[in-house]
Amino acid sequence: MNNLFKNMRIWAVAAFVLSLCVFSSCDTSDDDVVLGAWQQGPDFAGVGRSSAVSFVINGKAYVGTGFDGNNRLKDFWMFDPATGNWKRLADLPGEARSGAVGFSANGKGYIGTGYTGDGYLKDFYEFDPAGNQGNGQWTQIADFPASARYGAIAMSFETKGYVGAGYDGNYQKDFWQYDPATATWTEQTGLKGAKRLNGFTFTVNGKGYVGGGQNNNVYQDDLLEFDPATGEWSTKKNLNTEQRPEEEYPALRTFATTFTVNNKAYLVAGTNGAANYLDAWEYDPLSDTWTQLTNFTGGGRLGAIGFGIGERGYIGLGNSGNIRYDDLWILNPTIAND
Repeated sequence: MNNLFKNMRIWAVAAFVLSLCVFSSCDTSDDDVVLGAWQQGPDFAGVGRSSAVSFVINGKAYVGTGFDGNNRLKDFWMFDPATGNWKRLADLPGEARSGAVGFSANGKGYIGTGYTGDGYLKDFYEFDPAGNQGNGQWTQIADFPASARYGAIAMSFETKGYVGAGYDGNYQKDFWQYDPATATWTEQTGLKGAKRLNGFTFTVNGKGYVGGGQNNNVYQDDLLEFDPATGEWSTKKNLNTEQRPEEEYPALRTFATTFTVNNKAYLVAGTNGAANYLDAWEYDPLSDTWTQLTNFTGGGRLGAIGFGIGERGYIGLGNSGNIRYDDLWILNPTIAND
């Protein structure tokens, strides 16, 4: 009889818990799904390197310069995601460099600034992918009008490019626009937040965003938004618990990699100086919120390249300590790993 009452009590508790689950959605299996499926893509055809530049023109990625651990580089490559092929193009005509910036605007690419191993650079070059019988043609344009530097930021909006911040012996926060139609540089309102070296940047829905990096060896937690229509900066919520209580967000870092896919931005890898990150994050500018995705499976690294083409994001190269990578990884941000 005691066993009967004991079993009845167990069944009653189970029924009560089940009823709570019905009304409070105890089944969190959908909520627990972490999106972001990674797969390895075709290895980069050049030597492994870090602090290279990349940009996209007409659905193809262009990658070049960087540091292989011994030498600065000036070779330049095209990646076609439709075929998975890499093709070497005409080398950058200026000095070999790492820590440069690159952007595309008006159907052409641009590379400038950087570090030679002995000094900083301010020269700039325009790349026409249709020139030289499809091998690409370089033309030197007006130098970056501010100080020579490396570790700067760059972004573009269809017909114009923007470059700023970085390090010229001092940390900087200036910001400049390049207009290919007039071949001129014009100074813009400087970053609203801190100066920074090796910050991250991305563009989404016609706005540009800047964050991360270091200022006087302090990792920055601000997130800035730039509106090219007004030329003004505004601030989003900082990456800290004070402004994002009970929210998830990326840890502070430098040398992170970013790309944009389907009006969302993605931030991957980077370092806090003590360790290289494996985490990957999706940023929604409409809600100013971050969502953590499946960790990057290619190994922690810093100074990688990143770009978005179609429905996929790509990250590759970079370094971890003395190891320079020559791999390429592809992210489908809308599905979970098997």
